[in-house]
Amino acid sequence: MNAADQARSLHLAQAIASVAALFRGHFPDARANLTPWRDDPLTRAFAEQESLDLAFHFPGWNPRNQCRSMLVQLRCEAAPGADRPRLLGVLIRGFTDESERWRLATVGDWQPSGSHPPQGAVAQKLQHLCRELFELFEDRAQAAEPDPHPA
Repeated sequence: MNAADQARSLHLAQAIASVAALFRGHFPDARANLTPWRDDPLTRAFAEQESLDLAFHFPGWNPRNQCRSMLVQLRCEAAPGADRPRLLGVLIRGFTDESERWRLATVGDWQPSGSHPPQGAVAQKLQHLCRELFELFEDRAQAAEPDPHPA
């Protein structure tokens, strides 16, 4: 589901903004799009409430990235009583105008797969970004929990 549509609380809006900032820290030329999906009946029928989806578009095709755009899908689980979800996994897909070129998922070995994977240095950036995303959501979840031993 579009990340912009999921920003129903201040905490979640801050988390989404932090995701965009982390991505731009690794890929400064990228332009963030918080609404990568069209708003039509077919798209709405397949919307996943547990997903925060953002796209990042580059000024042109990038040979290191092997794509023009990256779709970042964060799979989340609502934490009982918390304002922020728990991050379960990340899927990043590289696209050109024609098709998907590669994907990297945080299952298995976290390696990109597809017809035209990004260069090794870009794959390492993406893996590092995924680790930072897990840390971001973990820190936010811990910040939401009350201290069991207040001073």
